[in-house]
Amino acid sequence: MTRRPKIDPEALLRQHGLQVTAQRMAVLRAVAGAPHSTADEIDTAVRAAIGAVSRQAVYDALNFFTDEGLVRRIQPAGSPARYENRVGDNHHHLICRICNRTVDVDCAVGYTPCLTAQDPSGYEIDEAEVIYWGRCPRCLAADRARTKGRRTKGHEEDRHG
Repeated sequence: MTRRPKIDPEALLRQHGLQVTAQRMAVLRAVAGAPHSTADEIDTAVRAAIGAVSRQAVYDALNFFTDEGLVRRIQPAGSPARYENRVGDNHHHLICRICNRTVDVDCAVGYTPCLTAQDPSGYEIDEAEVIYWGRCPRCLAADRARTKGRRTKGHEEDRHG
């Protein structure tokens, strides 16, 4: 289902003709290490990895990498922007309504943009962004356990009340 690319940040930067810096490599590693992280989460990971770096430098790097196509930014409704290094394949996302866990899901149809607009109004469509919302398996199991616990407790009270 998910094809998470292994990256060599230095090679990736050089391949795109970009200046190699410790900050840029740390940002790319942070994105690759925790896909779908927010900028704040990436900032925390970069600081843990290389020490002193300004928050603005991390944000600038994320914006730059997004503009260069090295990183993809998604912004689900009601959520801060999230970043991932799986780019160029127009995949979609599943997001848990409870814990916000986000996972990749491949297109159901195949070729980009995976969906066809009924009336493109003259636009040349090259991408479709789909987010499926629901509950992840862990949250669903926890909810079912809570519900079962309430039912069991209620039946015990009926028998002993």
